[in-house]
Amino acid sequence: MGLHSKPIGLLNINNFYDDLLKLLENMVRKGFLAMENYELLLVDTDIDSLIDKMKNFKDPKKPKWLNVNRT
Repeated sequence: MGLHSKPIGLLNINNFYDDLLKLLENMVRKGFLAMENYELLLVDTDIDSLIDKMKNFKDPKKPKWLNVNRT
């Protein structure tokens, strides 16, 4: 929704979240989730790598509401 500019990290130890990630990818393919939103999710299997990704996260500077032309 663009309400904050903080990264979202998912630590996928032992592939625990693989099914969730597949669901989200399927939602992108079917148009239920924008690729821009999916790309905001940072995923790694190593905590140090995930923290690095979160520290280096660049805010995409989206408007507060993702669809500003919505009526």
